[in-house]
Amino acid sequence: MKTVEEYRKEAMENFKAGYNCAQAVLVTFAEELGIDKETASKLSLSFGAGMGGLREVCGAASGMFMCAGLKFGISDMTAPDALAKKKEHYQRIQKMAAQFAERSGGSIICRELLGLAPKKAPVEADANIAAARTADYLKKRPCIELVGDAAEIFASMLQST
Repeated sequence: MKTVEEYRKEAMENFKAGYNCAQAVLVTFAEELGIDKETASKLSLSFGAGMGGLREVCGAASGMFMCAGLKFGISDMTAPDALAKKKEHYQRIQKMAAQFAERSGGSIICRELLGLAPKKAPVEADANIAAARTADYLKKRPCIELVGDAAEIFASMLQST
């Protein structure tokens, strides 16, 4: 298993290479989660830029949550302990969200993290969302650090279990 810092760096490199924020996180952990990188990339593609450019929940946080679901989630909702396990899992997600928000300045919402208007209707999705990872792009946005933070939070959880 890699170190927390190695996971962080890999996720950030994935983002620089062109993966969106959700993909950069999930692809980093694909092997440890028992899925291939192609599946991880396809699964998480829709969650980038706050859910497909809607600027809702940050893609890096969504990628982190997907990692948690694949690692700690349950699939048999008819099991006698399913409700308790679901509650435990939601608490895990809430804890990770709180850690992410603490690092990011108080939010897990993409538009807030980017300093955009407080609320945009879904029909006003950002049509220019997919952009090359130029040096200028990376300087203007906190995304690469948020991707690193999400990977670090999940890696720490992974190593503590």
